[in-house]
Amino acid sequence: MKITFSNKAKLPTKYGAFNIISFKEEGDIHEHCLLYIGDLTDQEDVLTRIHSECLTGDVFSSKKCDCGQQLDESMREIAKKKTGIIVYLRQEGRGIGLFNKINAYALQDLGQDTIQANHSLGFDTDLRDFTIAVQALEHMKIKSIALLSNNPEKIKVWENSGIKVARRIPLIIATNEYNLDYLNVKKNELNHLL
Repeated sequence: MKITFSNKAKLPTKYGAFNIISFKEEGDIHEHCLLYIGDLTDQEDVLTRIHSECLTGDVFSSKKCDCGQQLDESMREIAKKKTGIIVYLRQEGRGIGLFNKINAYALQDLGQDTIQANHSLGFDTDLRDFTIAVQALEHMKIKSIALLSNNPEKIKVWENSGIKVARRIPLIIATNEYNLDYLNVKKNELNHLL
């Protein structure tokens, strides 16, 4: 697959000054981005977050999930270390899109869990594809990463790449009355390392 990258631009944030690059796969409508600090070329153990878009959590601060808090914590840690990268992938709702994610939320309001809701809508549990993240980091010429993640699937994606996962750094977010069941499903059904 051919990937096109935009020019680099500066992006000052509440956490610090990042650089931003957008990228997309030829023929795909989804435009992703790299948000990073420092010169990462030929670097090892680069602090890295592979983050799938979650409009409700990332933008609206939803308490139903831990997504927005994981993104915030990743930005905070990268800014503190003054080096690192976030690969922000536009694959909302584990790949089912925003419209279907809201329909899944409605089913969750009726008592289904996040997996049951996806299945009721006719989708697999998780439709996300992280291989484009590998290509993006290869483009940045990163040698190895320290992966900010609780998801074992995000560790497996690097197995056949030229980039080594030196270590995994957990992102543990406090539970609340709205996300407790969701986090339990992630832990018990999806094997997230919580």
